[in-house]
Amino acid sequence: MTRSPSPARPANPVPESGHPPTVPVPAASDPTARARRRTAWQWPLLAIGAVLAVYLVGRGVSELILINYGDPASYAKDWGGPSLAGVLAVHSGPGLAIVAVGGWWWVRGRRTKS
Repeated sequence: MTRSPSPARPANPVPESGHPPTVPVPAASDPTARARRRTAWQWPLLAIGAVLAVYLVGRGVSELILINYGDPASYAKDWGGPSLAGVLAVHSGPGLAIVAVGGWWWVRGRRTKS
């Protein structure tokens, strides 16, 4: 079966005006379109980040509660050991950083809305 040749169509159907063709740019004033476009890939990342944040904060709090401050042998072989400061920095530091950044983000968001 042979296809009959058809006349060539111009690449730009707009009449020739002497200017190069323009590409439509999405409106920058429509944040909902941008938000809808990004949510498809952001939700899984947000869920993974939230689970990781809850784990790190819980781990930091539990380390503060469960550690025996009077017995250095109880935390000497933990990550960050043998010093108490190192153990607390490794186990509670990430949770403290997450709480601090979350608080800053929450305060910053409340300031910009008013």
